[in-house]
Order: sequence, then C-alpha cells, then structure tokens
Amino acid sequence: MNRDGQIQIDDNELLRRFYEDDNNYWLGQLLDRYTMLLLGVCLKYLKDEDDAKDAVQQIFLKVIAELKKYKVEYFKSWLYKIAKNQCLMTIRNRHGRIPQELNEDSNITDQYNTVSETIEKDKTLTVIEQGLNELKPEHRVCVTLFYLHKKSYHEITSETGFNLLQVKSYIQNGKRNLKLIVEKKIKNG
Repeated sequence: MNRDGQIQIDDNELLRRFYEDDNNYWLGQLLDRYTMLLLGVCLKYLKDEDDAKDAVQQIFLKVIAELKKYKVEYFKSWLYKIAKNQCLMTIRNRHGRIPQELNEDSNITDQYNTVSETIEKDKTLTVIEQGLNELKPEHRVCVTLFYLHKKSYHEITSETGFNLLQVKSYIQNGKRNLKLIVEKKIKNG
C-alpha cells in the first residue's frame, strides 16, 4: 500500500495493463512514479534545473513513442538508459561532444544489466552495423565519425573535405536513413 492507503500496482503489472489495453493512464501512473528520479538523473548530468525539467519532458515523449513500438521488460533500467541518453544528447548538442568523464559514466553504475538485455543489445548492434553498410558512403562516413568516433562537425570537415553544411546534412540524413533501415530490419526480423 502507498501512503494514501491505496494498493500500489508494481511496474510489471502497470506495463502489462498498458500493453494489453493501450491505455495511457497506466503509463502515466508508471511515469509519475519515476518523475523525481528522472529529474535527479537529469540534474546530475545537466547541472541546471530548467534544462533538467525540459529533459524530463523529452524523456516522457520518447517513452510514450518507444513503448508503443517495443516491448520493455525491465522498465526502471530502460527508463534510466533513456534518461541518460537524453542528457548526453543534450550535452552533445550544446558542446559538440560529450566530456570524457560523462561518456565513461564512472559515477553511475548500471546495476540492472541482464543477460537478455545484453543479447538484445548485440542483436541491435548487428542490425545497426548492417544498416550503416547500406547508407550512401558520405552518410556512412559522417555518421560513423560523429556518433562512433565522437568527432565534432569541424573535425569531420577537416578529415573528409566536406564543408560544414554538407557534414550537418550528411549526419542528419544518414541518421534518419539509418533509423528507417534499422526499423525495417527489426520489423522484418
């Protein structure tokens, strides 16, 4: 029971109900439970309350979209990863790259990593790798340098000879096309 004397439904049951009847009420109950945790994670990374609140809103939107596409088994750990990635993306957009100490994430441990999650990650990485090979060469090069090698736009410009607008366009188009390729591969099994 919670502090109001009501029976508390566990995360798995709320998720099951959400998947079963596609009612956002259940998802709202679940997200409400973790709002303060999300805010804390975002504050730790972003160091600004307004930025953290904005990030939490973005996380909520992403969770709503992703849960409709994928079946999640370990909600709390999955939510933490969504929050961490949102914060790192915000930092990267602000500074062009992620500081090494945040990238290594030495202060925050992922205690919920399971064998099934690792297998799922391996499958996803394989699909992403295959998808990268299907991109146009200029898209593949820019996406790889930006996301995998963590190069800034200017570093990519220097290494490839593309101008800044081309690099930004190739990254944006490459990311979008890669997402479409990966979604199609996952959907088709």
